[in-house]
Amino acid sequence: MNSILMIMNSPQAEANWFESWFNTPYYHILYKDRDDSEAQLFMDNLTHYLNLPENGSILDLACGKGRHAVYLNQLGYQVTGMDISENSIAHASQYANESLQFKVHDMREPITEQFDAVFNLFTSFGYFDETADNIKALHVIKNSLSEYGFGVIDFLNASYVIANLVPEETKHIDGITFNIKRYVEHKKIIKEIEVIDNDKTFLFKEKVSALYLEDFEKMMEQCGIYMLDIFGDYKLKKFYKNESERLIMIFK
Repeated sequence: MNSILMIMNSPQAEANWFESWFNTPYYHILYKDRDDSEAQLFMDNLTHYLNLPENGSILDLACGKGRHAVYLNQLGYQVTGMDISENSIAHASQYANESLQFKVHDMREPITEQFDAVFNLFTSFGYFDETADNIKALHVIKNSLSEYGFGVIDFLNASYVIANLVPEETKHIDGITFNIKRYVEHKKIIKEIEVIDNDKTFLFKEKVSALYLEDFEKMMEQCGIYMLDIFGDYKLKKFYKNESERLIMIFK
């Protein structure tokens, strides 16, 4: 009989789901086949568009295991990757060098350094239950920009995602079964993940706020942030509310 370990067993754990889920090895197993070529194409297009200074400094905020940060460093930039997950930073740190550093950091907490660009990529925003926490994160990004620096948030396009939501699917990876359910509740896009590993079953949740462009515009206005451009995919094509897969915002 399976032993079931309920990961989300308290209001505190529910609110801070990302701290437990991002630190578990199952998170990295489930998402290990993310498309690196697509990520690199995005970084090529983005750095070319921003025309960052040669050897410029970039903060990859919520960098995960560092796939974007490592490639940006290979392009010649001074890169710092920060993430709340100790396990992700431990993995990413194997790639560290004089111009590539990784640190454990909560994006709501102030950062003393300033950068030519701050990137928040692959829907690494909107995890928090309180709008005030999202505002804190935006303030951190703004205050971490140099005088001529650019902020970038690469977020899901909520209209497209909700319209194309796959309610249930099962994935088998490395002998582990992932039963996934997706739904929208209280303005959040929720993914319930049941992990079956031999005789153990774990339950996790991902929760991302269904933030739309107008939501970001309101929050950015509160923070004194100025939107410069909006794109709808990693080729930096025009954003269409009902058709684009991504919501990519460039701001100062």
